[in-house]
Amino acid sequence: MSTFEEIAAAVISGNAKKVKESAEQALAEGAAPQAIVNEGLIAGMNVVGVKFKNNEVYVPEVLISARAMHAGMDVVKPLLSDADVQDKGTILVGTVKGDLHDIGKNLVRMMLEGAGYKVIDLGVDIAPDKFAQAVEEHKPQVVGLSALLTTTMSSMRSTIERLKGYPVKVMIGGAPVTQKFADEIGADAYASDAASAVEKADQLMAS
Repeated sequence: MSTFEEIAAAVISGNAKKVKESAEQALAEGAAPQAIVNEGLIAGMNVVGVKFKNNEVYVPEVLISARAMHAGMDVVKPLLSDADVQDKGTILVGTVKGDLHDIGKNLVRMMLEGAGYKVIDLGVDIAPDKFAQAVEEHKPQVVGLSALLTTTMSSMRSTIERLKGYPVKVMIGGAPVTQKFADEIGADAYASDAASAVEKADQLMAS
C-alpha cells in the first residue's frame, strides 16, 4: 500500500492520528504537498462521500473522517504555496435568516472542502444583505443556502432576489426543501444531501 493509499484509508476510517503520521511520512519521502492533498486526503473523502450517499455511513462517521482529513491538512498546509493550491473554486455557504441550524450546513462545508473547494462559511441566521456583502467581498462562483425550518424557507426566496445581478449560482438544501421549491424561487440547483451538494457544485462550476 502506498503512503497515499494509507492516508486515504485512514481518512475513510476516521483515524486522525494515522492520517497525521502518514502525511508526515509522505513528506519525509519527498511527496509533493499538493499530491498528498489530492491523492490522499481528497481521495479518502471522496470515498466517504460515496458511502454516505449510499447510506453505508452516516453523519457521525462523516464528521470523524472530515476531522481526520483536517489533521492531514494541518500538516501540509504550511508547505502549500498559493501557487500550489488549485482550488476548484470558491463557495459561500450559510444558513438563512431566522434559522439557527448548522449541522447540515457544516456537513456540506466539510464535503465541499474534502472535494477541493475553498469554502467561506458565514454561519447561521444570515440576512440577504449579509449574503450580498459576502459575495462582493469573496467573489464566490456558487452560494449555498441552507434551511431546516419550513418557516425560514421564505428567506431563501428573498436571498435569491437580493443576489440577482451578481455573477453567482445559488444552490439550496435542507430537510424541508424540494426540487419543486428550488424551481419556484429561481435557485440554480437543489441538493438533497451533503454528497449531492458536491456533485451539484461540480455541475454549477462547469456550466
